[in-house]
Amino acid sequence: MSIFLNLEGVTLSALNDRCRNTLSDWIGIEFCEIGSDYLVAKMPVDHRTIQPLGVVNGGAFCALAETVGSMAANLCLDRTKYVALGLDINANHLKSAGKDFVYGTAKPFHIGRSTQVWEIKITDHQGNLCCISRLTMAVVPVHGK
Repeated sequence: MSIFLNLEGVTLSALNDRCRNTLSDWIGIEFCEIGSDYLVAKMPVDHRTIQPLGVVNGGAFCALAETVGSMAANLCLDRTKYVALGLDINANHLKSAGKDFVYGTAKPFHIGRSTQVWEIKITDHQGNLCCISRLTMAVVPVHGK
């Protein structure tokens, strides 16, 4: 059973278009895979996302986690009535990543009426776990609805 209410009409192209001219676009985050209970985005390891030591900045890991988790959370909602907004994020940085891309995969722990909790695993291009994040989303009514 799909955790998303409706994937009909949802394309990776549309998700990426939705993020144009935002932080995720500026640092190169791109949605690359979608399934019935997960969403994946990739982020380049380059001058926009590394720290002076040449490895991914922890804040960039958090930006990837927030981007993919927030988009996944909103795919679970009737967006004419509700929106999911970030409430809390934490991240444990387990391994550095210093080249190619990193990939964030968001999967739900909890999809409720007023909150959602998502796990985002970030791996390097070889599949090594670099960061594990938990994102809590508040589900709120759209103004005027």
